[in-house]
Amino acid sequence: MSPSAGAARVDAPVLRRAQCWQDADVLVRGLDVQPGEVCLSIASAGDNTLALLTRDPARVIAVDRSPAQIAALELRIAAYRTLDHGAFLELYGARPSGRRAELYRACRPAIPSDAARAFWDGRADWLAADGFGAVGRFEDHVRLFRRFVLPLVHRGDTVRALLAPRTPKARRAVFDERWNTWRWRALVRVLCSRPVVGLLRRDPAVFRHARGALAGQLLARVEHALVDLDPAENPYLHWILLGRHGSHLPLALRAHDFGVIRNRLDRVEWHCLPLEAWLETHGGARFVHRFDLSDVFESMPEEAAAGLLERLAAVGVPGGRLLYWNLLVPRARPVALAGVLSPLEGLSKALQARDKAVVHRRLVVEEIVR
Repeated sequence: MSPSAGAARVDAPVLRRAQCWQDADVLVRGLDVQPGEVCLSIASAGDNTLALLTRDPARVIAVDRSPAQIAALELRIAAYRTLDHGAFLELYGARPSGRRAELYRACRPAIPSDAARAFWDGRADWLAADGFGAVGRFEDHVRLFRRFVLPLVHRGDTVRALLAPRTPKARRAVFDERWNTWRWRALVRVLCSRPVVGLLRRDPAVFRHARGALAGQLLARVEHALVDLDPAENPYLHWILLGRHGSHLPLALRAHDFGVIRNRLDRVEWHCLPLEAWLETHGGARFVHRFDLSDVFESMPEEAAAGLLERLAAVGVPGGRLLYWNLLVPRARPVALAGVLSPLEGLSKALQARDKAVVHRRLVVEEIVR
């Protein structure tokens, strides 16, 4: 067991997610960022914020209330500036490595803030063991699932067979004959029970707003990812099932885009404060074209989510786009905001069908009314 999985984290702040679990490919397609535009992004772990740079925006504004998530973004920026692509993947944890401590020392001076350096200095052993993409709370739960829960229902050869390149017909056969057993379905129902999901959420109050049977929805999403899409090309499934990425990487980690992101890092700015607080300082100006909102509405009451959507649209350029995900809680533009935001339902459904990250139930794209 890695230090991050076994150690009790009594020191604040807590890194909720060490990597982004929303598919950056559908993010950039959905937002359709044009050269010279301004993007606002929930920082999360930083991967998708930096992926936006591949579309040549003039400016990417990252906002997150968590100092730990901002520290994750700052370490990525330092690693892009300092390391070559192969070394970056090693320090991330996407590839095996015996020199992560050395790589961290190499990029540590380039970490922009003292606070972020202190954060990662305090986690240097965890970082050296697993890489900075593996040391979040969510990734701890994924590790426990992979090592101790999944083996109860599937052997290693079944996992490897699932991830092997196959035709759609062959993928269906593997899924029906080897993966979709009664043990697998029972396991998902247990994992999707409220007590277990509550352990994975930062705010247990989210269940006040949740609707629908999560187990059934997750089973359907997993079947789609394993049969309709190609699991051999899914980096998120590879990490969940193997603890590393395969030959296919998330957008921000690909060799083709590595140099592009590195050359545009000066276009990124970040703010450690709640999104609502950032909006208070930017009221009255309509200058943001694209909004990467992650799953920011997940723990909000419906009225609060509607109010935040309206405030976001108020700083947005007419014709701009908002993109966000739902996990447990259905959130979208309410009818009362029909004159402010217009849902792009066809695009949302098309992107949802291509989304390789299986943890979210719905993707939403909306356009600011012209």
